[in-house]
Amino acid sequence: MKHFRKEDSILLLIDHQTGTLDWCANRSKEMIISRTVALAKIAKVLDIPVVLTSSQEEYAQGLLIPEIRELLPEEYSSRIKRAGITNAWNDENFRDAVLKAANGRKNVIMAGLTHDVCIVYPSRSMVEEGFDVQVVIDAGGSPTQIADDIAQQTWEKGGVRTTTINQLVADMIDSWASDEGQKVVGIVFEEVISKIGKFV
Repeated sequence: MKHFRKEDSILLLIDHQTGTLDWCANRSKEMIISRTVALAKIAKVLDIPVVLTSSQEEYAQGLLIPEIRELLPEEYSSRIKRAGITNAWNDENFRDAVLKAANGRKNVIMAGLTHDVCIVYPSRSMVEEGFDVQVVIDAGGSPTQIADDIAQQTWEKGGVRTTTINQLVADMIDSWASDEGQKVVGIVFEEVISKIGKFV
């Protein structure tokens, strides 16, 4: 498996909405939020392009969580508001936004809610189109652990890799003493390491 690097990667945050967060019962909301915040902060300091999308904000799904709006205001204002298309890759506006942001990059870091509906399908679709996709599993969840397990099995059979925030960062940052390492080490300690054991 090839390494992901900041120069060849993009970040897609899919449907981290206040309502969809309530639909995730197999992982704590606090964990999902902290890992999503870490991803957003890391992308920002490493200049990794980010595309945000939401689904049916006017219904139960609600708006994107405020942490994302605060950390990524420009990306938030240009977010792709889907009208209910479950496979975000099938939404022409989302697809165009991703291809523009990628600008030839082929490594995709993906996280979102819920895994069993909104992540499993676009992750597989993007692999089919030649992208290398990693799903950061602790920055999302599903209504049940069974649903999460089946979603993971399904995307992995389609060639999508499963990772966690720590594993992803360790893959991208070979040394904490490097310039890149120094940029992200504080984020990892603040959002991940300092919260170990506080939620499941």
